[in-house]
Amino acid sequence: MLKVGQRAPEFTLPDHTGVDRNLTDFLHRGPLILYFYPADFTPGCTKEACELRDLQRDITSVGLQVVGISPQSSQSHSRFRDKHSLPFVLLSDEEKTVVKMYDVNGPLGFGVRRATYLLSQDRVIQGAVLADIAIGRHKAFVEKAIELRQAESGKTA
Repeated sequence: MLKVGQRAPEFTLPDHTGVDRNLTDFLHRGPLILYFYPADFTPGCTKEACELRDLQRDITSVGLQVVGISPQSSQSHSRFRDKHSLPFVLLSDEEKTVVKMYDVNGPLGFGVRRATYLLSQDRVIQGAVLADIAIGRHKAFVEKAIELRQAESGKTA
């Protein structure tokens, strides 16, 4: 897993509609919660995505945005977003190129580690959490990021 203070690697991946998107374009709109997850429609990944969905109003109210990455196809991501009314972008990394760049490839190259990064607009990793089983740690990480942004700006959600 990449460390706090490191510069997040640039990437380009297709989104849930098949359109190529890159990190720089996301960061032009503001800081980013970038999360990696193993697979669409699995119980843990569905729980995590729905928790982020439920926090979306608070996330956007402090100028943050969410992008998820996993190795499923754009079509799978589109179905996953539709089924669970996910309001954020999902990117398809079928070759696990970005998964490897961010050092969240699973043990012996199988699967994907569940990781969440907070990236500043200048691509510096401001926070990170790695928790494969304890999914609640990711929600707590995002809630803390929201609180910190509120404190910095004096906003309330």
